[in-house]
Amino acid sequence: MSRLLLGLHCLLLLGALSSCREEVELFSSDEIDLEKPEETTAYRGFYLLNEGNMGSNKSTLDFYDFDSGTYSRNIYAEVNPDVPKELGDVGNDLQIYGSKLYAVINVSNKIEVMDAQTATRIGQIEIPNCRYIQFEGKYAYVTSYAGPVEINPDYTQRGFVAKVDTATLQVVDECLVGFQPDELAIVDGKIYVANSGGYMGAGSSDNYERTVSVIDLESFTEEKRIDVAANLHRVRADQRGDLWVSSRGDYKELPSRLFFIDSEKQAVTDTLDIPVSSCYLSGDSLYVCSVSWSYITYSNEITYAIVNTKTREVVTRNFITDGTDEEIEIPYGVMVHPVSGDIFLADAGNYVTPGMLYCFDRGGKKKWSVRTGDIPAHFALLKKD
Repeated sequence: MSRLLLGLHCLLLLGALSSCREEVELFSSDEIDLEKPEETTAYRGFYLLNEGNMGSNKSTLDFYDFDSGTYSRNIYAEVNPDVPKELGDVGNDLQIYGSKLYAVINVSNKIEVMDAQTATRIGQIEIPNCRYIQFEGKYAYVTSYAGPVEINPDYTQRGFVAKVDTATLQVVDECLVGFQPDELAIVDGKIYVANSGGYMGAGSSDNYERTVSVIDLESFTEEKRIDVAANLHRVRADQRGDLWVSSRGDYKELPSRLFFIDSEKQAVTDTLDIPVSSCYLSGDSLYVCSVSWSYITYSNEITYAIVNTKTREVVTRNFITDGTDEEIEIPYGVMVHPVSGDIFLADAGNYVTPGMLYCFDRGGKKKWSVRTGDIPAHFALLKKD
């Protein structure tokens, strides 16, 4: 059964039991030539972080060059041959800020910091069970589960948001939030953090967290919590400063949903009946991919949707228009080119062998596809110097 079907948190536990390895397998890089985009002036390309199965130390980094149309696999290993164990165990987030590229490596308890133009390693930030990263001013803000990987309804360790100086790569402060915090967004001097309680909810949905923590950026203290739904995950701030938050549900009778938080009212005012696994905000369009598994029916519902964040309506539930969705096994990550409108979709496949990356034009017709590393998931768009 696939990694997502078992649920992220259950797999984390299973992976942790097999994370000790006597030898580290190394992975060579390779390249393939693809179609060159029509517009290449503003952006050089994008990085794609492959998560890799837990315990396998197989997180890898790929790069697609817009100018040449070349897709390069596992570039970190080639650029940084002297780094032991390469990227590490489970790549969970990838962001570019200023001149640096930040890869959050969850089970390795670190953030790998690289030069954004070359992927050359600059250093690392050590944060336990780190999850997602965002930036404001000279600081990075990172969510952390804080405690060990452990499915436990009586888990006692609250999570926190770490404040990191991007110049020194040192943690300078921490702010406690809820249990197992995941994504975060920064809007108008506030940090919004999705608390999941994912380690605690297995077996009983009553144990999940269901709030968004609101942190005052200046004092770096938790001001309040906004009640949303059980097992929260994604957070996006739209062009008006309002928040879109997803819940994973309980994989049983409680479905995954998308919620709208009015930033002025500091409350949920709309709920969209649409499951969310991954999403990408492009202008007023929120591109949503989901694989909604149910332990009741033992089946998946797969969705490729676009939500208009201005009207708060679902525009379509399948942005792939040429039937290629029948080829895709597990949509796991999505990104949209800000100029061409090309849609890049990562397919995790069976979770244990290399995945696939698909490129669609803005009309949802396939342009090309290419093999990636294991469990391709997180994109970072690179601007030209």
